[in-house]
Amino acid sequence: MDSKFFTARKIGEKTTIISGLATELCYLIEGTEKALLVDSLSGAGNLKSFVREITDLPVTLVNTHGHPDHAGGNFDFGECFIHYNDISLIYECDVKNRKRYVDRMIKITKKEVSLKETDFSNTCPIKTLPVNDGYIFNLGGRKIEVIAVPGHTLGSIVLLDQTTSTVFSGDACNANTLLLFPHSSSIEEYKSALLHFKSFQPYFEVMYSGHGLTPVPKTVIDEAIELCEEIMQGTDDKEQKDFMGHCCYYGKKSENYHRLDGKIANIAYNKENIFKRNFRAN
Repeated sequence: MDSKFFTARKIGEKTTIISGLATELCYLIEGTEKALLVDSLSGAGNLKSFVREITDLPVTLVNTHGHPDHAGGNFDFGECFIHYNDISLIYECDVKNRKRYVDRMIKITKKEVSLKETDFSNTCPIKTLPVNDGYIFNLGGRKIEVIAVPGHTLGSIVLLDQTTSTVFSGDACNANTLLLFPHSSSIEEYKSALLHFKSFQPYFEVMYSGHGLTPVPKTVIDEAIELCEEIMQGTDDKEQKDFMGHCCYYGKKSENYHRLDGKIANIAYNKENIFKRNFRAN
């Protein structure tokens, strides 16, 4: 099922992956009584209307984190579940900046699409419902559990579906995990979050992230923990790069986001934010 703005395909009997124009991904998970939409893309096109073409069930929106390529479509829904640490992030990127991001990705992927600002959801106040570690979304015959994994943002979460042995991980742990923002955790704090995440490994087999259609094996968590330890010990590769205007270091040398040593997990970080601080400045 496709439109100008979205492409959708089933990855399970009651699970649909939806891709936006910037190649960002969200997931529609259906139970017998309700549906859960994991993230809302960048806000290009009306995702709420598109989702209604897929399911007649009442839809609840939850954000894995507050970045605009995951929460840009929130404003058409009027409310969302999100970790309290990330609520402010959903308002920090206006239509002009979201359009600039999507236009850049369209150019990179060579899609023949031209957008206007009126194609985007307008930033406006919405109802935010707090969600934290251990929260359960009961969809009817299918329960989705929240696991807090602060790192990429301080409010990052992943969603565990034990029914299908699947985790929907947003940007929490992948081949290009970015811990280079002011609202990212330190490497030390991220390692602690990953150890918590690892305790759930027996309950799932694969992870579907917010970018990249190919599922990621759960062993990426172990690789990320190992890399955190190397960064903290100063034995990582410290490959200096520029990521979208941010100067940072990558733990392992890579090419096109593929580690040269054959493993998957990689972390971009600032050398000033490796160890946990006792307080955070406002």
